[in-house]
Amino acid sequence: MDLLANLVLGFEVALTPQNLMFCFIGALVGTLIGVLPGLGPLATLSMLLPVTFYLPPIAALIMLSGIYYGAQYGGSTTAILVNLPGESSSVVTCLDGYQMARNGRAGAALAIAALASLFAGTVATFIIALASPLLGSFALQFLAAEYFSLMVLGLVGSIVLARGSMLKALAMAILGLFIGIIGTDVNSGFQRYTFGIPELSDGIGFVPVAMGLFGITEILINLERREQRSVGAVIGSLMPTRAEFRAAFPAALRGTTVGSILGVLPGGGALLSSFAAYALEKKIAKDPSQFGKGAVQGVAGPEAANNAGAQTSFIPLLTLGIPSNPVMAIMVGAMMIHGIQPGPQVMTEQPKLFWGIIASMWIGNFMLVIINLPLVGIWVKLLTVPYRLLYPMILLLCAIGVYGVNNSWVEVMITAGFGVIGYIFYKLGCEPAPLILALILGPLMEENLRRALLISRGNPMIFLERPISLVLLLMSLALVIAFLLPALNRTRDEAFKEV
Repeated sequence: MDLLANLVLGFEVALTPQNLMFCFIGALVGTLIGVLPGLGPLATLSMLLPVTFYLPPIAALIMLSGIYYGAQYGGSTTAILVNLPGESSSVVTCLDGYQMARNGRAGAALAIAALASLFAGTVATFIIALASPLLGSFALQFLAAEYFSLMVLGLVGSIVLARGSMLKALAMAILGLFIGIIGTDVNSGFQRYTFGIPELSDGIGFVPVAMGLFGITEILINLERREQRSVGAVIGSLMPTRAEFRAAFPAALRGTTVGSILGVLPGGGALLSSFAAYALEKKIAKDPSQFGKGAVQGVAGPEAANNAGAQTSFIPLLTLGIPSNPVMAIMVGAMMIHGIQPGPQVMTEQPKLFWGIIASMWIGNFMLVIINLPLVGIWVKLLTVPYRLLYPMILLLCAIGVYGVNNSWVEVMITAGFGVIGYIFYKLGCEPAPLILALILGPLMEENLRRALLISRGNPMIFLERPISLVLLLMSLALVIAFLLPALNRTRDEAFKEV
């Protein structure tokens, strides 16, 4: 009964004209950045983060959430029609979605992708509504030791589940922790690694780092790529055949399950979910040779998984205050901008915010189907816009946005610097996601570590004596051991190499 009452409260908040408008804006912008390759939710959310400072907290978070899961819908459009993923989680959709388009079934592929996404989004939002209160009540038992151990688990998860080399991911996480300690020590008041620069006394802000690594770097990466786009597919009827629907529904169900589980895990989210779902569909198929030639399951499974993963990744954020991936780290930044401390107290202290965001996800998912299918012709025409014309505008928005946060030209220079650093990371094959998560979690880990040691009078055994803390640390250890095993490490690599 409490769940029903809370959902009613959430819909009352989400259905106000203002919040409906920002939900629609988020869904529309998310679709747009998903359709346009070269942009992505990380870069866009980073650029829009300063703008949300001038919005009410609920409207800002509803809009940012809509951009994230909206990008998963839009990314499938270019993957199917142009064989060019608009979003990284839509990479695997290219394999069979584009082949369906070449076989004259582009409309059916788009419809299957949209319906699978709607189904997954609806189910995942229900899981959030059901699981969040339970996890939130459990999280109220957490003290400093438990929070430190939980953050260790989150950081370890972001390392072992990152794409590419685990050693490089570890190096990026360590670099993020080092950047996080720059600034004034809270306990002693001494400045650490500021090199006499007054603007660094409060540390390096999350906004310039995120905007540089994901906004500026994306522009630099795409400037060296040749634009090769041709929309030759005839969209045709949007109605799948009965055979296609029968094949798609079980795949969408499995993809929703995979995405819902991986989205909650530290380091999980839409990208890992889509790769894992495609690998699963290919392994259990009676005829795996059909994959890559237009298999419906190769569209429905990953598209359901990336949407489910995108939305269930909100569970650790809303209940524990821990970001499970870089996008959720940006959401943490947005909440902090508005003076909201992420964690279980949000549910009890600001129920309108908590349940309003959840209710808006249902509304946003239905909006996205309407935005994507009937307007597919408009999205196709947008693909003809040369991206080089968009980059100067994006750079200007980045500079204005960063400067507007603290009116600091130093932060603009930091953004540019991290843009270049991010480009170097890209060339070296280093994924920046662990760095961003470490930058967010590092100061919180230090704060809870020192608080726990203060409570225990310097006895580090407090982390092992408290049962929940011990379990979390053992889970971190088990995660490291599991992914050091050759068999499981190969499985991890194969999941990302399906493309």
